[in-house]
Amino acid sequence: QVQLVESGGGLVQAGGSLRLSCVVSGRTVSVYTMGWFRQAPGKEREFVAAINWSGSITYYADPVKGRFTISRDNVKSTVYLQMNSLKPEDTAVYYCARNRGSDYVNRIGYDYWGQGTQVRVSS
Repeated sequence: QVQLVESGGGLVQAGGSLRLSCVVSGRTVSVYTMGWFRQAPGKEREFVAAINWSGSITYYADPVKGRFTISRDNVKSTVYLQMNSLKPEDTAVYYCARNRGSDYVNRIGYDYWGQGTQVRVSS
């Protein structure tokens, strides 16, 4: 069984930084594209970033381009999301997920999800 466990969330002031981690266990993560999504209260879960199996290709949603960086360490089976210049509108629960090999922007393209980690950005 594949398990994803996120960590690193918390409360930070606007302009601050956080680094989220997602540890994957159960199956090797190195062959899969991995993604981060987020869900704010009352809103749909939305795509944030994705990274291909080797880390050579990354994708970002427009609201986070230039501020967030996705990376991975396949030896540690861990995916990271470095978040800089945080804004109050970045407040959400952040989820990592394993891509099933197709659509990387939409939820349907992912088959395993973590439980999420809360990020709160105060103004």
